[in-house]
Amino acid sequence: MKSNLFKLPGLVDVHVHLREPGGMQKEDFDTGTKAAIAGGYTQILDMPNNIPPAVTLTALNDKIRRAEGRIWCDLGFNFGATAESVRYFKKIQREVFGLKAYMNQTTGTLLVEKSKDRENIFKTWTSALPIMVHAMGKTLEDAIVLAYKYKKAIHVCHVTADQIIPIKKAKSKGLNITCEVCPHHLFLDKNIIKKIGNLGLMQPPLMEKQDQEKLWANIDQIDMISTDHAPHTLEEKYDQSFPKFGVPGLETALPLMLSAVDNGSLTLERLTEMMSTNPKKIFNLPTQQDTFVEVDLSKKYKITNQGLFTKCAWTPFMGMVGTGRVKKVVIRGETVFLDGKFVGSPQGKVIYPNI
Repeated sequence: MKSNLFKLPGLVDVHVHLREPGGMQKEDFDTGTKAAIAGGYTQILDMPNNIPPAVTLTALNDKIRRAEGRIWCDLGFNFGATAESVRYFKKIQREVFGLKAYMNQTTGTLLVEKSKDRENIFKTWTSALPIMVHAMGKTLEDAIVLAYKYKKAIHVCHVTADQIIPIKKAKSKGLNITCEVCPHHLFLDKNIIKKIGNLGLMQPPLMEKQDQEKLWANIDQIDMISTDHAPHTLEEKYDQSFPKFGVPGLETALPLMLSAVDNGSLTLERLTEMMSTNPKKIFNLPTQQDTFVEVDLSKKYKITNQGLFTKCAWTPFMGMVGTGRVKKVVIRGETVFLDGKFVGSPQGKVIYPNI
């Protein structure tokens, strides 16, 4: 089959868990940014729920120090919101791209349940950059009320079908609210758990088929694609006493989304908006000069566990058909990935917001 090369700007993912420090058996800055490059991403933002979590200046600076010189794509950081971390907000605003508020339980120790703590977090965060909320059900309504009250930008992580209406309503009233959807919620539904078991466990959980269809029906209302790349070892996923929630996704998002372009669910232009233009704009990411990705759109293939660069070395999308192989990735004029292999040395930089 004749190749059909298409040039994309570098992709951006604002919601990634690289697991360093504290979980480097799953992923680290080297392997995670390699997975990003192999998936066409040239800028990613790391989440704060590490061990220890990025809720202090010391923890944040440790992550920055660890990343320097070891990363293949550009990497920025998000800061964790807790009752205690508010004291650092003014000091870290030029260091991070967003504040992550865990308002429902997930992996880690950053859950903020008390109303007075949530209120103080929204009141104290003075940056124009978004408060990223992990909020489900009524909790999302609480977050929207606080955003109205304190005139804050909020970004809803891993949106689910029941959240579409309140987000649309808040947008129509002028609230600065954006949202992301994850490929696992677009391409998998809860029926897959019968086949892949614990590999399909994540937060928010996989939905019913009709809820998945509702996400696609409202794809024009969703601002961006984020992978919520959250690798665990297979041993951790199959631990019946306490299986881990989360799945890897950096290497599979683009081929899955390109398969959706193939079947007419969205256009290449819309895909570029959701995977590059919008996240750059919403999170004020710096411009990357002479940076692009070449994808061979003629390639169609079954997704497998073979050849993955993520340290966890598995995917929940195994057996699904992807479209488009990443052929070449160039960062600031330097080719870093070509025909499935890394070239030269890491060219990624730790990045900071344009504020």
